[in-house]
Amino acid sequence: MLAAVAAVPRERFVAPGDVERAWDNRALGIACGQTISQPLVVARMCEALAPAPGARVLDVGTGSGYHAAVLAALGADVVSVEIVPELSVQAAANLAAAGIDGIELVVGDGRAGHPPRAPYDGICVAATADREIPRALLDQLASGGRLVAPIRSGRRERLVLVTRDAGGALARQDLDEVRFVPLV
Repeated sequence: MLAAVAAVPRERFVAPGDVERAWDNRALGIACGQTISQPLVVARMCEALAPAPGARVLDVGTGSGYHAAVLAALGADVVSVEIVPELSVQAAANLAAAGIDGIELVVGDGRAGHPPRAPYDGICVAATADREIPRALLDQLASGGRLVAPIRSGRRERLVLVTRDAGGALARQDLDEVRFVPLV
């Protein structure tokens, strides 16, 4: 996992004024009032998702494209959805500058997922849902699939892992306390 994080040149995905701090273990601001998550949180989410090479993974909240790039470095077939068109355009430029291709970028509402490529072996959500994961995302999770997302309950935000077993049943496991931008 850490090798995949290290293989992606994070400095290509941060704002120009933050290149010197690209590897600081903290979230950094990017365009449109959004953030790039801290490297350890990205690594933790990818570890929990545990995508096998060739796994179809939906990345919700493209942002700068960094998380999608790490998932691709792990061998996943990545579809990344971003609601802000300008961020998707910038992510495409960042990915190209980093020499990373093969990620499908989609402009759309991440709460709806991306049904044309569903079901997904993994779904990674990089924005906080309020109290529950959107049903559309759960519906797009394949049998044996894993979904990682931050959920807000009251004042707390927790990273959760949802798994779907072969019979279709969902199980939820609370992981770490986190802080993300809201899922809009």
